[in-house]
Amino acid sequence: MNAYPPIADHGMVGDLQTAALVSSQGTVDWWCTPRFDSPSVFASLLDSERGGYCKLSADLAHEPGTVVRQLYQADTAVLVTRYMGPGGVGEVADFMVPLNTTTPTRRHRLVRVVRVVRGSLDFDLACRPRFDYGRASHTFEQTDEASVVFHGPGTRLYLQVAGASGPLGLRRDGDDATARFTLTAGNVAAVVLTSDADDSAAPPPLSAAGISEELQACRTFWHGWLRSCTYRGRWRDIVHRSAITLKLLTYAPTGAPIAALTMGLPEQVGGERNWDYRFTWVRDASLSVKALIDLGFAEEAAAFRRWLLDRLAAGGTASGEPLQIMYRVDGEPRLTEVVLDHLEGYAGSRPVRAGNAAADQIQLDIYGEASDALAQTRDMGGIKGWQAYAGVLDWLADHWDRPDEGIWETRGGRQDFTFSRLMTWVAFERGIRLADAFSRPGHIDRWREVRDTVFAQIVERGWNAEKQAFAQHYGTDVLDASLLLMPRVGFLSPTDPLWLSTLAAMDRELVSDSLVYRYNPEASPDGLRGSEGTFNLCSFLYVEALARAGKPQQARYAFDKMLTYANHVGLFAEEIGPSGEQLGNFPQAFTHLALIAAALALDEQLDRAEAAGGSDG
Repeated sequence: MNAYPPIADHGMVGDLQTAALVSSQGTVDWWCTPRFDSPSVFASLLDSERGGYCKLSADLAHEPGTVVRQLYQADTAVLVTRYMGPGGVGEVADFMVPLNTTTPTRRHRLVRVVRVVRGSLDFDLACRPRFDYGRASHTFEQTDEASVVFHGPGTRLYLQVAGASGPLGLRRDGDDATARFTLTAGNVAAVVLTSDADDSAAPPPLSAAGISEELQACRTFWHGWLRSCTYRGRWRDIVHRSAITLKLLTYAPTGAPIAALTMGLPEQVGGERNWDYRFTWVRDASLSVKALIDLGFAEEAAAFRRWLLDRLAAGGTASGEPLQIMYRVDGEPRLTEVVLDHLEGYAGSRPVRAGNAAADQIQLDIYGEASDALAQTRDMGGIKGWQAYAGVLDWLADHWDRPDEGIWETRGGRQDFTFSRLMTWVAFERGIRLADAFSRPGHIDRWREVRDTVFAQIVERGWNAEKQAFAQHYGTDVLDASLLLMPRVGFLSPTDPLWLSTLAAMDRELVSDSLVYRYNPEASPDGLRGSEGTFNLCSFLYVEALARAGKPQQARYAFDKMLTYANHVGLFAEEIGPSGEQLGNFPQAFTHLALIAAALALDEQLDRAEAAGGSDG
């Protein structure tokens, strides 16, 4: 096993409450259970020695020339790793049966089915769990030759193995378990990992029929779920994969999506920009609502809106504001950040942080994203929901005009960020629209006055005459890719001269061969050492902005180039590095959301251009 495989060298499987990463070499090197934000059982991605892993792969040392390929079964989250060599052809199918329920579940099963279709292959299994991010010891209990139990703090991990021709023998290796077995053409074996509470009953013995039923249940769920998708555009496969990825990153009991599956993966290998993304950002999730509705997934959009209205009504934030920028998936506002000094970090990228201190930051843009999400539907949560929402707008009318930390959660001090003002304008514009549409009471005249004041302020102070562009914050000439959202939210037309000038300035300063940087950290210090790659989110926002600005062919080329940076199974991390490598937490929901929005906008504009018989100007 490579000590640290490339970040992109993974597929994801999950059950809608937790998920795992499986490398193309057959190693589960990331799994937190029973929730996305729980401590890890396997985290060798953050420390190859202390993190823990479960490896199940063909013995390639005895099969020179073997080729390994990884893919998803079409329109499912069943991940298949194939081994093709002179001695035989085999595969490992990894999956988790979705738990699409509003009830949190302690028991979670990761199933690994091995089969050989030609010749014979030797397989190695090594299960080395390390509980609580590798901080806690565990004990080993072997119940029979085909099953063991690892006892961690408050958690049990059951390992069961079975073969078509009888049980596969597990051997003890310290407090871990290993096995080696050979399969010939037609043989099938299964390895199942079941996590549960420490007082749980053991899972039933494995059976071929039971494993087959679980696999079919997983396929059936995903095929049935995708039937709701209304997308019929030019990029169906990648849009479906992105939709499945967003669903896998959503905690079914509450409807809250997390930003990414992982924590601590670096924005620069060896650097300190290593954050925990296993939480629900109001911004990211709110911006997903329209894309979900446009794809036909109204149920998912409604579930998040209910979660959001609950946050508006609950109060009690860590920041002291009506909303805070992120929460745990159950709505808990406290996300205490700690440094896990005992972990080496991905390829030496330290510190490794669990929790996120940015939850305490003031980011005023979140009220605009939340309002935009609520404006996508006729469901405002009844009278109580409206009263909570209107109360937040009344509060914002008195508190909007102040510096904040901005969308990128920089730690370099507060500024009057243009994007924060832009989304403040959105908050009041959507609130006024909702009040009119539903004849709801509110201080409409006050909201309208503030909305218009914010608009005038952005035009006057956010515009940089020298750059002929809207700038990152008042009093600077630094550009910021977050402002690519200006046309989408309706602040100005996508063909407005001020916007076209801003887009041209971004082309000059932030865009590199269609890849887009968030901003220039040297020109606008963010309080952190090191550099970062281009942001995939921003690159897809750029595609959308080009398309809506009347340049669909240029946008299409940029989009097609972006798709070449996807990994082998269609997943994206947060950033692209200087050599085209994926960086940052993986896979990132915001990136896949922006991909979907770009595809929808591009399809619309290409259809218009083709109908008119035109091309880019």
